[in-house]
Amino acid sequence: MQSPETLKGWLELLERRPGLPIRLGLERVAQVRDTLDSRSDAVVITVGGTNGKGSTCAMLEAILIAAGYRVGCYTSPHLLRYNERVRIDGREVGDEALVTAFNCVERARGEVPLTYFEQGTLAAWHAFCRQPLDVIILEVGLGGRLDAVNVFEPDCAIVASVAMDHMDYLGDSREKIGFEKAGIFRSGRPAICSDPVPPESLVAHARQIGADFRLAGQDFGFSGDRTQWAWWSRDGRRRGGLAYPSLRGANQLLNAAAVLMALETLRERIPVSMQAVREGLMLVELPGRFQVLAGKPSVVLDVAHNPQAAGVLAENLSNMGYFPETWAVFGMLADKDVEGVVSLIRDKIDHWLLASLPGARGLSARALAERLAASGVGGDVRCFDRPSDAFDVARTSAGEGDRIAVFGSFLTVADVLEAEHAARH
Repeated sequence: MQSPETLKGWLELLERRPGLPIRLGLERVAQVRDTLDSRSDAVVITVGGTNGKGSTCAMLEAILIAAGYRVGCYTSPHLLRYNERVRIDGREVGDEALVTAFNCVERARGEVPLTYFEQGTLAAWHAFCRQPLDVIILEVGLGGRLDAVNVFEPDCAIVASVAMDHMDYLGDSREKIGFEKAGIFRSGRPAICSDPVPPESLVAHARQIGADFRLAGQDFGFSGDRTQWAWWSRDGRRRGGLAYPSLRGANQLLNAAAVLMALETLRERIPVSMQAVREGLMLVELPGRFQVLAGKPSVVLDVAHNPQAAGVLAENLSNMGYFPETWAVFGMLADKDVEGVVSLIRDKIDHWLLASLPGARGLSARALAERLAASGVGGDVRCFDRPSDAFDVARTSAGEGDRIAVFGSFLTVADVLEAEHAARH
């Protein structure tokens, strides 16, 4: 069969290939990686965790670019365009380069079956290896130990947090999930954990393999006041007078502290100045992570889709100040912990505008309403065919001083962002 000539064609092909659900394991991916034979001398930083991965990658990318390095960054999922997943020097890799990479992976795989994410991961790596990069940042898709990203050897690995999510694949306890996340650590290499209370399984694995383990609150941390913050490490190093990250939310200092710890461990290979750290933290951007849109009523976009993320969102909403009423545009996938998310944020919401999400995993607004009712949520609860429809009603119904929170899934935020982008253009 002839390979597609466009990125759209490639993505459609990967989505419709039969018999390839999520398949955790490294053997197939490693086999194609070896056949592909794409190599790079760049420093590799792998980032995993339940929540905070995207923010951690974005801060690393921004600081390293500010320091003058050439940086490749692979993240997932995307919000509006697939190209968002593969960036070089902060810019999305173009369609032509991605099509070339997908074609090369396709030739290398032969008869080896690959999932959508696996083929995309190998294509991103191939695209990076065609450039003279100094650093490659790889975000884990699911878990860590058996994720496709883990076929590439990291010089430093970061686990941002460990919480209950993807239990069907990673295990039904935080200890089991922690072990899977710790699979990205390597013997003798820096292993950073920004979760101050990690599962014992993660700590034990790091120590068992002899990783250079650094834990938030013990081996590094932060302090601060209203205007600036400082970072410290166990070996007496300190960086003070830092501006707060431009990414909103109290939890971002945990992520920023881990980023600085990682960069400190790599300073012999990629030294970074204080000026680059300050510039990167001030300029970093990441759509959909407590993103506040300009104008009134206030609009908050957050991809919070599990209880831990919902708890952080609830805390951040509380810190925003007073709003007469909060309108939720809320859509979730069926395999997520709806009740857990709702329990942590329900006290912040006055109106629930529920949206159906597409695809086999998408939960209908009616089914979502039933789960809210079973959780004891009453009052103003309405159902819509899609998030952008719910958002339109929120926009017209909310008062100027009110607040709209769009959350529950990447798909929820993406649909609203896409509609907003279309309206502006």
